[in-house]
Amino acid sequence: MFAPGRVNLIGEHTDYNEGFVLPLATEMGITMEAVLRSDELIRLKAVDLGKEFSLSLSELNPGDGKQWWNYPAGVFWAFLEEGYQVKGADLVFSGDIPIGSGLSSSAALEVATAAAIAKLNRLEVDAIKLALLSQKAENRYVGVQCGIMDQFASALAISGHAVFIDCRSLDHEHIPLNLSGQVLAIIDSRVNRSLSGTEYNRRREECREALNLINQKMGQKKSSLRDVSCIEIENARSFLPDVLYRRSRFVVEENQRVIETVKAFQSGDLSKVGQLMIDSHTGLSDLYEVSCRELDLLAETAWSTPGVWGARMTGAGFGGCVIALVERTEFPKLKSRILESAVDGLEQAPHFYVTEPAAGCRVKVLE
Repeated sequence: MFAPGRVNLIGEHTDYNEGFVLPLATEMGITMEAVLRSDELIRLKAVDLGKEFSLSLSELNPGDGKQWWNYPAGVFWAFLEEGYQVKGADLVFSGDIPIGSGLSSSAALEVATAAAIAKLNRLEVDAIKLALLSQKAENRYVGVQCGIMDQFASALAISGHAVFIDCRSLDHEHIPLNLSGQVLAIIDSRVNRSLSGTEYNRRREECREALNLINQKMGQKKSSLRDVSCIEIENARSFLPDVLYRRSRFVVEENQRVIETVKAFQSGDLSKVGQLMIDSHTGLSDLYEVSCRELDLLAETAWSTPGVWGARMTGAGFGGCVIALVERTEFPKLKSRILESAVDGLEQAPHFYVTEPAAGCRVKVLE
């Protein structure tokens, strides 16, 4: 079993507002070997951590925290909650997704586990359902209120494409990126995302507060900020507290940027793609306030490097990674310039990864 991580090209903090996102699967991922058992025991071995954990299907306990074993255990629980008949299994897994970088190592582990459970128990479960079961595990078992984007990209991506996802309907389209002379460079700031959990939940609350005020003052019944237009958000500026105006304005504009980015890729306009990435980062930093000094430095250094079309922070923020669209021949120059700037502006030298848009989860049966 192999399930990839994901990096989001554009569309940040829009998924929980029922908006649009444009992620792609990375070449980094989780590799898992799985063997069906005849009893209810789940035996887990995380090779990279050098740790093992065992529990029975009858011992599955939602809300037990974010320990590493709860991510795969939660997927077993989600299958049982949905009424599937499953047995225990031995799962051994390892991966090359840097943990805590915002590249969805947890979603990759969940999707790999879901694919293993379905295959071992001979269950007919399509890729969308695998993603939903994986999200349910993270939301209700682990207790992380993520949207559907991470699991969806890991389960459904195809090589050479990004996945344009409507997070309300789950309608999706594979968008060919046609990157012949370009690469996607992922730059890990190595900044610990210690604020991301608390501030992420706060941003969700602020979006709900803004929507409630907009509906109240305008006499409307919009179900999410995804339904608010740019004109309406400007009209709402007169009654929204400044912080709620800035949060909601970012979400409304970011949804529009996703749609425009899809069109730009389809027309081959990389200059437009790059500018939309820059605008997205600026909004994340100034309006949504989820960037940090290090991410801003990485993005701004990339913008000023010849051969870079655009760059932006990716993920929830307060650390993690920047993604840059760069000419393949110019990537060494980008890396060199960032490492030079790191001497003065960053506490740690960033890590670099180059990825092609990869395929989603795949299963291989070993006799």
